[in-house]
Amino acid sequence: MALLDIKDLHATVDDGDAGPKPILKGISLTINPGEVHAVMGPNGAGKSTLSNVISGRPGYTVTGGSVTYDGVDLLEMEADARARAGLFLAFQYPVEIPGVATGTFLKTAINARRKANGEPEIEALDFLKLMKANAKKLGVADDMLKRPVNVGFSGGEKKRAEVLQMAMLEPRLCLLDETDSGLDIDALKVVADGVNALRAPDRGMLVITHYQRLLDYIVPDVVHVLADGRIVKSGDKSLALELESKGYAEFTGAAA
Repeated sequence: MALLDIKDLHATVDDGDAGPKPILKGISLTINPGEVHAVMGPNGAGKSTLSNVISGRPGYTVTGGSVTYDGVDLLEMEADARARAGLFLAFQYPVEIPGVATGTFLKTAINARRKANGEPEIEALDFLKLMKANAKKLGVADDMLKRPVNVGFSGGEKKRAEVLQMAMLEPRLCLLDETDSGLDIDALKVVADGVNALRAPDRGMLVITHYQRLLDYIVPDVVHVLADGRIVKSGDKSLALELESKGYAEFTGAAA
């Protein structure tokens, strides 16, 4: 069974006084367990809209098509239910949560997942050992775990903190929305190593990026080109290299 099955997905975004604006115009995409798919495309193609619709972010309206996650109609689930069911979105611009310590946030999130699965809350000592072990692997300093979520964090620290959240929550489906945005090479390698450590036979990933450089470190099984709300070409990792050398002009023309 496919982990994520998207069929002919159409969606609009609320554009204020202008009304609904069509963004996704017939997306079809299937991710099987164990696969990493990359979505590339120019600005305004609909890449972030795709991740936001899958995760259930408010402000978007699905006007056609279906999204099935692990055999269940994902569009019928609220955003928090999707998260408890094992879906994780890493934001392009992670939000700050003043007043909530990173460690407290992680423990609360883990216990929400465990409760949804009918499991008891994690023991405090077990949580602490797990958090510190994962934080060490990802280069997350102990003082970051005590600070409010993302408050005062650098761009690299925010992305490391998100990968730490993934490592702790062990989601079935990871959506990485331009997680390379604003990262230098060293931070990119740390984040990519953390993501690669989460690759597993029962886990799928959708990596959204502008640039091929991220895919040097997180090597995808399939690459999709998204232009004007449609997937206009799919291929293996060599397609990303082609995009790096030729750009998107050929595909934006194909989408027109």
